[in-house]
Amino acid sequence: MKIIFLDRDGVINRYPGDKNYVTRVKDFAFLPGALTALKNLTKEKYRIFIISNQAGVGKGTYSQAALDAITDLMLKKVNKGGAEISGVFYCTHRADANCSCRKPKLGLIRKALKKIRFKSAKATYFVGDSIMDVQTGKNSGFKTILVLSGKEKLKNQNNWEAQPDFIAKDLLAATKIVLNENSGYLCHSRCRPQKVR
Repeated sequence: MKIIFLDRDGVINRYPGDKNYVTRVKDFAFLPGALTALKNLTKEKYRIFIISNQAGVGKGTYSQAALDAITDLMLKKVNKGGAEISGVFYCTHRADANCSCRKPKLGLIRKALKKIRFKSAKATYFVGDSIMDVQTGKNSGFKTILVLSGKEKLKNQNNWEAQPDFIAKDLLAATKIVLNENSGYLCHSRCRPQKVR
């Protein structure tokens, strides 16, 4: 079974900015190429899980009902685009709650894996836009891909606490890495292609 875990904000939809959240349905916007990427993964029989920290609920910035409405909209548009999400898992606790589900802890990963017959971490990917996502993937034994369509910037690479296996411009480029359509090359408008080890 082929499995891929994705962060949400900055990977699937536009990043709302540091310390900000997508709080309303009308503020949720898919990133360019994201729906195509999800469709391509679905065609190749990947089970897709979304793993996302949404502490704004715990802080009272927005409600669980608002988060549910955003998720419903996302899933409807994903399905309409010919893709399928196997599960969406959120940690809605504040960072100081010391819960077991907030990334980079593995509570949500374990919850997702209970839904399937999981065999090999080596064939599983975690795609995210932050070093926390990379740490989550590393903690799980997964291959990791950092996308530059959200929080993290390449200029900070020397300060990263964990190094991803690959770096990609966005989810569509990350999907090409996963599907072996390129060799893990980073391409974006401000630098030349470079091999990421």
